[in-house]
Amino acid sequence: MGGGGTSEFLISLFPFIALFAIMYFLILRPQQKRMRLHREMVANVRRGDVVVTAGGLIGKVAKVEDAEVQVEIADGVRVRVVKTTLTDVRSKSEPVPANANTPS
Repeated sequence: MGGGGTSEFLISLFPFIALFAIMYFLILRPQQKRMRLHREMVANVRRGDVVVTAGGLIGKVAKVEDAEVQVEIADGVRVRVVKTTLTDVRSKSEPVPANANTPS
């Protein structure tokens, strides 16, 4: 006669499992996809791309380093920006040839 308690426990646990499944598919999974796409975008940024920063600055990438990029926001005005703060790449440039000289 103790078998009824187990089925009641599973029935009472079902709403929590269903709620977790709904949250996973509606919230967690899309967020993970957005994070993966952002990491790919940041990893693929290169010189000549027009980018938008989290602060709203729009400029052309002048130099790419490991964790930072130099963004030219006006003629002769360059700022160093942490790569992870880039929110969008507006226009992709052609790949820079390997033997091209990079300005410092």
